[in-house]
Amino acid sequence: MARLILFNKPYGVLTQFTDADGRQTLADYVSVPGVYPAGRLDRDSEGLLLLTDDGALQHRLSDPRHKLPKTYWVQVEGEPDDAALERLRHGVLLDAQRTLPTQAQHIAEPTLWPRDPPIRFRKNIPTSWIEIVLTEGRNRQVRRMTAAVGYPTLRLVRVAIGSYKLEGLALGQWREELIK
Repeated sequence: MARLILFNKPYGVLTQFTDADGRQTLADYVSVPGVYPAGRLDRDSEGLLLLTDDGALQHRLSDPRHKLPKTYWVQVEGEPDDAALERLRHGVLLDAQRTLPTQAQHIAEPTLWPRDPPIRFRKNIPTSWIEIVLTEGRNRQVRRMTAAVGYPTLRLVRVAIGSYKLEGLALGQWREELIK
């Protein structure tokens, strides 16, 4: 049976087990031998990261050809209008290539753990939250997409990968699921 670890990655943690510069890594949180990340989550992003000891499962979870939906809650600077959300839904140009269509909608501010360090606060510029669901995973894609429509990302939390959800996991905690 394959092992699958669901981990709530804190801000600032690298999605690898070692770092020559002494930054925080998965080894600071997950002490399960023989597991490796199935995909990546940027150092300045938070939330669900899957780890497994099974190469075939790792491939199915992370390969874009399988189009496994990834759900993000995104705090952006400003309040995106319907036109901006529609542009996200239809795809935007990144590096001269259009992203695949996404799901994008306004959401109420979620109840989350405090981020350390906190996001930058600007008294005269409001922030808002949107949910984005992608089926591809380009480098820093969500951040680049929100910036392309005029609403820079301030905080990015992945809450689901396919049917695997972050629910019930405190920051820095993990749980294991056995896969048959």
